Amino acid sequence: MLSLLVVCAGCSPEPVEDEGTYSREIAAFRASKDTALRQPDTPIPPDKQSTILPLAYFPAALTYRVPAVLRVATDGATMEMPTSTGQRRQMQRVGRLEFSLKGQSLTLGAFVEAGSQSFDRLFVPFTDLTSGRETYPAGRYLDLDRTRTGIYIIDFNRAYNPYCYYNPTYDCPYPPRENRLQVPIRAGEKMKDSIAPVAATR
Repeated sequence: MLSLLVVCAGCSPEPVEDEGTYSREIAAFRASKDTALRQPDTPIPPDKQSTILPLAYFPAALTYRVPAVLRVATDGATMEMPTSTGQRRQMQRVGRLEFSLKGQSLTLGAFVEAGSQSFDRLFVPFTDLTSGRETYPAGRYLDLDRTRTGIYIIDFNRAYNPYCYYNPTYDCPYPPRENRLQVPIRAGEKMKDSIAPVAATR
């Protein structure tokens, strides 16, 4: 499993009323994630929870919640993603998400684990120009629930750090070259000043 928490890390293509309502929604989501991470058997070891929690985030902003179109891959091709523990994770590219952010056209590959019996949830790892400065050097993740229309909402406010940021025993895939955005994404989870990154190379 690429995402172990019950808390939904994805988003659905639903309208948002206004910035204030949205900010409260994101605040509630983040609080629920902190609560979930304080439970037994979470990625954060009990002796580190007081240091790591609450998680650090950029302020929520609707400008980082954008519509996207999934251009579905027809070849069923797989690829290897190197991971934080030196393994190779076999992934299948489901397609390419096309979107515009602050007037710039961008794309991100969407994946599932090779051999997966379900394409209901898409895994979208990425790096950006904040990686290694304000955010985890090895990248961050998004999970998107599959839609029937091919229209998605990419909400970078819900981007999260791989679990290897908190615990080096977790095996976290590194984003492929095609998902290295050449723009800063100052949204979602960021690094906490008091925590040194565990897996910063690939």
